[in-house]
Amino acid sequence: MSLRLLASLLLALTLVCSAAARAEGIAITHITLEGNDDGYALDADFDVELSPRLEDAVNNGVPMYFVVEFELTRSRWYWFDERPVSRQLVLRLAYHALTRQYRVSRGALHQSFSSLTEALKVLSRVRAWQVLERKEIDAGTEYQAALRMRLDVAQLPKPFQVNALTSREWNLASDWQRWPLRFKAPVTEKAPQ
Repeated sequence: MSLRLLASLLLALTLVCSAAARAEGIAITHITLEGNDDGYALDADFDVELSPRLEDAVNNGVPMYFVVEFELTRSRWYWFDERPVSRQLVLRLAYHALTRQYRVSRGALHQSFSSLTEALKVLSRVRAWQVLERKEIDAGTEYQAALRMRLDVAQLPKPFQVNALTSREWNLASDWQRWPLRFKAPVTEKAPQ
């Protein structure tokens, strides 16, 4: 076997293995932070792929809690970084065997779906999540924003928590996505004299 052929086979094997490893997990695909009257709202899209073991657990009625975390930090030269804002949004994915429906819950709001694919599609989109109030930020100050989504294994039933400690299949989380953020001073209109 030639050296070139061996190198090509190794490259192909590496690409296949990395694609298979990436197939399960959470990735952030889009983030938008827009101002409104109250402060700033976040829209985000995630790519959520469950492992076969997690899919089986959901299909057997084990509820999964996903946590979307947003943090805003400000660097300080004299001490640790200040974290003026830290927010969490909890999303619940569950399967109800009697109705054969998947349910995605956000607080008191629920939506039902006939397939896991549809439920994951809705679970992976966060819209109009109010993450900042105007009084929490200073105009002109440089901040660092961060966002991630993870499966909260602490809210799983106890036997599954033990599995989560020993198996990587249960540890599902995206990397922290960080970006610099600077807020402009609000425009104030002068009253006519």
